[in-house]
Amino acid sequence: MSYTRVLASLLWLLPYQTVQAEAILIRAGTLIDVDAGQVLRDQAVLVDGDRIVSVQPYRSGIAGGRRELDWTAYTVAPGFMDMHTHLAGDIQNYNVEAYLKATPEDDVLAGAANARKTLRAGFTTVRDVGSYNGFVDVSLRDAIAKGWVPGPRMFTAGAYVTVPGGGGEVSGLVDADRIPPRMREAVAQGEAEVRLKTGHVLDKGADWIKMIVTGAVLTDGTDVNQSEYSEAEVRAVVETAFARGHDVTGHAHGAQGIKNTIRGGARSVEHASLIDDEGITLAKQHGTWLVMDIYNGDYIDTVGRKQGWSAESLQKNLDTTQVQRDGFRKAVAVGVNIAYGTDAGVYPHGDNARQFPYMVRYGMTPMQALQSATIQSARLLRREKTLGSITPGKQADLVALACNPIADISCTAKPVWVMKDGIRFEGAAK
Repeated sequence: MSYTRVLASLLWLLPYQTVQAEAILIRAGTLIDVDAGQVLRDQAVLVDGDRIVSVQPYRSGIAGGRRELDWTAYTVAPGFMDMHTHLAGDIQNYNVEAYLKATPEDDVLAGAANARKTLRAGFTTVRDVGSYNGFVDVSLRDAIAKGWVPGPRMFTAGAYVTVPGGGGEVSGLVDADRIPPRMREAVAQGEAEVRLKTGHVLDKGADWIKMIVTGAVLTDGTDVNQSEYSEAEVRAVVETAFARGHDVTGHAHGAQGIKNTIRGGARSVEHASLIDDEGITLAKQHGTWLVMDIYNGDYIDTVGRKQGWSAESLQKNLDTTQVQRDGFRKAVAVGVNIAYGTDAGVYPHGDNARQFPYMVRYGMTPMQALQSATIQSARLLRREKTLGSITPGKQADLVALACNPIADISCTAKPVWVMKDGIRFEGAAK
């Protein structure tokens, strides 16, 4: 028996209340319509199996004999979507040796626990943007899709396309010959080689390609300002992936790396920490999505210091955190496409909603913040016809919140119930 099937057997023995998908009518006291940017009162949401059938004002007898679910005490929003997670594996570890020792089995087991926490936090869809052990995210995605383990719907990157010794390598000044091959699945340099590795990653089941275009904050020995891939190399990957129906995202902190990513045709830029005015203008012109993790700098600075993370990483975090937030505010003001992404895995999984208040603090309205984590994220994924809002024909992904996030955005951290594909799970607030 495979380790994923063993895992499934073990996890379903744990207490975790669910209700199988069925035809039900949900009476929502308050409903967030992210398509129209409106708050509706006393709505009836008809769900049949895994789909939303209708949404209309509630009236007596509307259930028509179907079981009625009373959510009148809650605000009902679309299931949240996080476009930058790292579910597979343990959370950020200051000991590089621990990464080297982690097996694929370890990472999938840890990922299953992380996925469960993420779902209970109200996040029904994630774009998982890589792990050091190649393709463990693909295994976790498939286990969730088959119903073996509970978790959000996953769109996965498989393995980092990164230069030798670059931001996507297990570095920390570790010699390359000590890094196992399974952690170097897509190490490549030059247009020909990145095209080859892009094909390899897609052949192994990835949904997206993740390029590490600049150095990384948490990879020692790399410079966040240094462009590790050129615009031409980004374009080579984009062309190769797009020819097979897939998109590319670029991890880029430095201003030039961000521009290389945008001009090279990537669908989105991750982090965009040191984005300048020209980069913001380019993102607006190209329709490029920014996925800016503006919460976790605070976590790194507090917990990282307590745990003794490297001085280099802590300094790079200080150098990028506030600049990133200032850039986020500018991007919001000019209407750049922004999707919700947190870098969960740097901080504990299940705390994904902690970024919502930061997005409001740095320029978004509460409705815009909610839209970034619902319909805007669905658009980034090109899944807006099936995900991202409470609309007839879409997947029945809902979250019932204990309070109204339009009045208090921190309410997003209090899901009482979570529904994914018409199946109900207890939220983290229960």
